[in-house]
Amino acid sequence: MGSVSKTPAQDIDLAKLGPIFESYKHVVNGALIPVLQAAQDAYSYLPVPVLEAIAVKLDIPISQIYGVVTFYAQFHLEPRGKHVVRTCQGTACHVRNASRILESLKNSLGVGPGGTTEDLQFTLETVACIGACSLAPVMMVDHDTHGRLKPDLVPKILDQYRN
Repeated sequence: MGSVSKTPAQDIDLAKLGPIFESYKHVVNGALIPVLQAAQDAYSYLPVPVLEAIAVKLDIPISQIYGVVTFYAQFHLEPRGKHVVRTCQGTACHVRNASRILESLKNSLGVGPGGTTEDLQFTLETVACIGACSLAPVMMVDHDTHGRLKPDLVPKILDQYRN
């Protein structure tokens, strides 16, 4: 399998894995998912060299690790943005023009759903429901909910999260 990350292997600091492995050294079975979660927290995604190091340390075939990582939606093999923008496409948002919010996001960020900006500042995702139907249309940036949106508000909201 070819490399799936956009970051060259030599740029990956595997030293970040040391404390993670130390935290789970006494776990005999079942450490894989928590180790993967901690590694993803440390790197923002799971680059190939990190998966290979986990495979060696936990003595688990890399194919099994890929199986776990590709099965669970919480894991990401591609670099993700510093900020994850989720736009609701559920029924309440849909009837209140969520498609216009999504278009404004795509225009503002220059990426479509599932895309990450080249500067690694934003990843855009669509979701079926955020659970804030009374605020429709809604988007979240990280853990912040922004409701009653209009397309012209989107760039202003995104500017609050830019470096």
